[in-house]
Amino acid sequence: MAEQKPEKKEVKTKRPSALKTDMHNEKSRLRNRACRSTVQTAIRSLEESLKKKGEGETVRTSLEKVYSVIDKAVKKGVFKPQKGARTKSRLSLRCQKA
Repeated sequence: MAEQKPEKKEVKTKRPSALKTDMHNEKSRLRNRACRSTVQTAIRSLEESLKKKGEGETVRTSLEKVYSVIDKAVKKGVFKPQKGARTKSRLSLRCQKA
């Protein structure tokens, strides 16, 4: 009997549309991560200004900056609208107590 050559198995490769989706997801992941980082930095600066008691003006400006950054994140779709509203509400309560 003649020897048969082993048949090559078909290797599944990603289609171009799947690769495009992967690239798009990676870009949006990095964009969202940067936006979340900006929000966290703004919140951290607000907390630092809250620790320094007696500086009401800096707290107010920090709170306005945090509101602006959170609203931009919601607009871009990084945060859902309810999460943005909840975060802003909790931060404003913290500022009132201080």
